[in-house]
Amino acid sequence: MLAGRVVDALAGLNPVPEDRLVAHSPGHQGTWHWYEDHARGTGELARRFAEPWGGGDLAYQLGRDHDTGKGACAWQEGLIEEATTGRKTRRPPHNDAGALLFARAAERSPALLPCAGVIEGHHAGLSAWSEVRLRLKALMVDSSEVDEAIYRVAAVMPEILDGSCPAAPDWLDPRDTIAVEMLVRMTYSAVVDADRLDTAAHFRPGTHIRPHIGMAELWERYEARRQEAITERQRSKGASWLDKLRENVYQEALEAATGKPGVYRLHLPTGAGKTFTGGGFALRHASLHGLRRVIVAVPFISITEQNAAEYRNLLDPEQGPSVVLEHHSAVSVEAPQQRTPQSAGTSTNVSHGQKGGRPNRWSKLATENWDAPFIVTTTVRLIETIFGNTPWATRRLHRLANSVIVLDEVQALPDRLLTPILSGLRELVEHYGVTLVLSSATQPELAALNPWRSGLPQRDVVADPTPLFKQLRRVRYEWRTGPDVTLASIATEAAEHDQALVVVNGTKDANQVHRVWIGTNHAEDPGVLHLSTRMTGGHRRETIQTTKQRLEEALDTLLVSTSLIEAGVNLDFPRGYRARSTPESEQQAAGRVNREGKRPKQDSVMTIFDPRDGLNPELVYNTCAIAAASRHFGDGLAYPDDLDALRSYYQHRYRLQAGQHSKDPNGATGEVIEALRAKLHYPEVARRMRIIDNEHSVAVVVIRPHLKEETRQAAQNAVDQLRRGLPTPATYHTLQEHMASIPQRELELAINAGHAIEIAGDLHQWVGSYHPQRGIEPLT
Repeated sequence: MLAGRVVDALAGLNPVPEDRLVAHSPGHQGTWHWYEDHARGTGELARRFAEPWGGGDLAYQLGRDHDTGKGACAWQEGLIEEATTGRKTRRPPHNDAGALLFARAAERSPALLPCAGVIEGHHAGLSAWSEVRLRLKALMVDSSEVDEAIYRVAAVMPEILDGSCPAAPDWLDPRDTIAVEMLVRMTYSAVVDADRLDTAAHFRPGTHIRPHIGMAELWERYEARRQEAITERQRSKGASWLDKLRENVYQEALEAATGKPGVYRLHLPTGAGKTFTGGGFALRHASLHGLRRVIVAVPFISITEQNAAEYRNLLDPEQGPSVVLEHHSAVSVEAPQQRTPQSAGTSTNVSHGQKGGRPNRWSKLATENWDAPFIVTTTVRLIETIFGNTPWATRRLHRLANSVIVLDEVQALPDRLLTPILSGLRELVEHYGVTLVLSSATQPELAALNPWRSGLPQRDVVADPTPLFKQLRRVRYEWRTGPDVTLASIATEAAEHDQALVVVNGTKDANQVHRVWIGTNHAEDPGVLHLSTRMTGGHRRETIQTTKQRLEEALDTLLVSTSLIEAGVNLDFPRGYRARSTPESEQQAAGRVNREGKRPKQDSVMTIFDPRDGLNPELVYNTCAIAAASRHFGDGLAYPDDLDALRSYYQHRYRLQAGQHSKDPNGATGEVIEALRAKLHYPEVARRMRIIDNEHSVAVVVIRPHLKEETRQAAQNAVDQLRRGLPTPATYHTLQEHMASIPQRELELAINAGHAIEIAGDLHQWVGSYHPQRGIEPLT
């Protein structure tokens, strides 16, 4: 080490004494991050994060010992050389030593032994326990390669050799492998977040832990502003029967919020004020029960943006940092090796992924640790948080403890993942203090599935929603089937009305309907509109706003859309058409027809049609769902908003899937994934739990030609920042409105044709043609 100390001194840095160890190079203030300060600081912060579930001592020990491998001379010399010369050096992995220390201590508590994987994977991600166990067994036999690091750290922190094993949480049943699996995840999250925060505090002191704001204060602010908004709306538009109905529902929800933490169902028809009612319930419940935050998860980015804006109006202070954190991402720019972590195979060490498993700068930027009192995110991000295995995905998981999670549009959860999702949510409710709110106009019968069949009571926020569905039934359903029904015939029929909405199953179908319209004397008509994910987020918002304005002004308006319009988009058409799908989707589409109840029900028609040339709904949904729907709904059968029929439909749907082969994408509910969880195979679980399959749908950045020059330049600057690897916190938010989605196959063709160029990782910029109404045209 002497040569390193001499170089250090010659470089003008404060020398590192022979009896000290460093954890990180000097920060902006020129001060080394001493090893023991980082180890104990990480441990204490991890303890604080894990105390809500009784895992404080466990998290402390793992956090304290996570960097023990840094004690090795080669690691210390490498860091000092790097700090003094500015040249990158190769340093040995530093995860094995601490993992071995914990494994030795946990021999007396075998249920906790898998927690050694927290240290083993604190940079690269949680590996399969079978691989970590093999590595630890080898180290138990011969620890010579880590002994030096352990004893050098023990010289400055003797407590690491006391051999004590922290107590497991009181509720942990060692025989329950799923409970152990989630405990490892939660503890991993606490340690990783503590490690990142303590490191960040060294380099940029005082900027990484947000000021605390209590739920009681937030609840009072929410209620006061809600009342102000109601008063203002009624002053300008007058009170209506619908306002009174919504207020009655809201007050019933506030009363239900006094109930014990657990699982609640918020079952309300479209138009009953579900968004505000869910927020009010969550905040009051959190305030009454001392919970720490509210997390609202919705299935679509468009709803995330809309809901976040509404909640900000009700919750954000007039001055100071925002209370509402909006977190979603339409894209990953991690390298492919990082997106699909692979097992170590027969290697003698655990895989660390590309570049030691370190995320690139975009990954660090796009990852939030959810240190905010009110989160609005997507279902994709929530599921990734619970079932991911990388540090940048899971560091926010511990923030779910002692929180209210509102799963909005819960019917949109994919059937193929329901078993692990429900099992994971049950763990959070039973052991981590979570209250779960299932919000939907079409509540699925989740209690019919194995994870929730027994021992998990569900309470209704609104005791009896049936009268509400009758009061708010604002459409008359019709069915249109037969060989004469095509996309063109429906488009032609819809165009006979002044205002009509057509919802189809795919982007190509939407494109075809729009082409029919503009080819029949509507070429220059500004009221002929199109909506799909092939348009950028900003383009979609503009289209929705234009549609809303035209409807309010009673102007001729035709809109064709994919299913993205079916949830959270407040439009009010007099006439609607929906391609055959599932009853929950059909009912959601009907929620955009006569939404405010200002027209007679008999005059507000929702036509369910089955076009012979349209996308097969079984390719969008799944075979079992469509089969069950055909059995219960249709001409001569039940309407999509028949609650009794919906219950029977869900039960039938889940029965059809029971026992389906695991490799059948249209069957099974994820039982094989649950078995992988029981084996603690974290990488494979993460891979299989992806809701959005990037192999089939990818996001691209599109800087539209007609945008204002200032907006175009800001977007291009953001792209350039990513290309240089120098994003700022504003980069992601700038690009979000410029994202559109296309199939992976089309992106590959576009790259070969020069229509798309790489920005970073799997993120590309679209430089091909972009239709001013339809966005990126489908390739035929």
